[in-house]
Amino acid sequence: MTAVMKGVRIVEVAEQAFGPAACALLSDWGADVIKIEPVEKGDAGRGLRALGNDDVLPLFESNNRGKRSLGLDLSTDDGRDILYRLVADADIFVTNKVPRVRKRLRIDVDDIRRCNPDIIYARATGNGERGPEADNGSYDLLGFWYRTGAALGAAPAGSSPPYLPSPGFGDLIGATTIAAGLMGALYHRATTGEAPVVDVSLLATGMWAMSGSISSAALTREWSWPPPARNPLSHTYETADHRWIGLCCLQPAAYWAPLCEVLGRPDLVADPRFADYQSLMANAGRVMDLLAEIFAKEKLDHWRSVLADFKGQWTVIQDPVQVLDDPQVVANGLVQTCTTDAGVPFDLVTAPVQYDGKPAVTRRGPGLSEHGDAILADLGYDWDTVVDLKVRGVVA
Repeated sequence: MTAVMKGVRIVEVAEQAFGPAACALLSDWGADVIKIEPVEKGDAGRGLRALGNDDVLPLFESNNRGKRSLGLDLSTDDGRDILYRLVADADIFVTNKVPRVRKRLRIDVDDIRRCNPDIIYARATGNGERGPEADNGSYDLLGFWYRTGAALGAAPAGSSPPYLPSPGFGDLIGATTIAAGLMGALYHRATTGEAPVVDVSLLATGMWAMSGSISSAALTREWSWPPPARNPLSHTYETADHRWIGLCCLQPAAYWAPLCEVLGRPDLVADPRFADYQSLMANAGRVMDLLAEIFAKEKLDHWRSVLADFKGQWTVIQDPVQVLDDPQVVANGLVQTCTTDAGVPFDLVTAPVQYDGKPAVTRRGPGLSEHGDAILADLGYDWDTVVDLKVRGVVA
């Protein structure tokens, strides 16, 4: 793959997923990312043992792929001095610390730009940079999922709001937004000489994902979702082996006859109850019942074969285990195998953007301060000084 971010250096002071995952994407695309971690325990994501096992932490690996790590105590003058020397030669600084923490650590915009006036500064926050809750921490479950209407939009009417469909779901969508914003900022700096401050929040990202519903609600101050099932050719159907097929034919009258043909029920085409769009919609409940009865008679593999010739839009509804073996996933290189520093293999989803027809090469995340000595040596610190910094707990 073409390394479009080659030559770009990023310094990251961020933990968990929102922020780090953006830098992981940019690393996959060629950027050199130096991850600054708390000196004692590192990124809090290293402690999420509920995901993975003793050998592999998949979410941490995904959010920190290809980075270099330096454990640093930013509460000390010596620790901040090391950070300031790093950002002096960087293109981008990324943090997901809230304003009060940035101020306390002296890593706010003015602090960083005293070292490098041309650096692009990115703030990844939960609730936005302004307002009464700007200093409150958040997670994607809260800022992206619950607060923006996404959870209620995914819930059947009258049921309790569902949990996130995947760990880091909103963080990773937000990370893509941050990465796009940073690439735009680099272009702006290259063409104007001005280095922007980039702000992305979980709240804003969630609202963007929900903008169809929010903009519609703004018209009438009323909202109802999901809509009642009216189009029987945009619906889900269970197979004999308890798998599910999803149809999404938004022009049902155009696809009704072809569907009946491949399902072996051409008699339904001539049925006056289903003769045109109006009659299909008027009898949608009956059509759904008929299709449910048909699909329930055979297993998924049968329907895969039958629907292969159907010109309408459909797919198999899958869980994450089944996704791994999806032929389209394999053909497009959307999962790659990495190995931990101990040689344990594990799989990661590749970056969603490919350049020149090839997926980005995905690499493992770093050990805590794995690259610390080399980074400090590049900054001109001699070994005796490095040892002294370690003894005093300034660096890991």
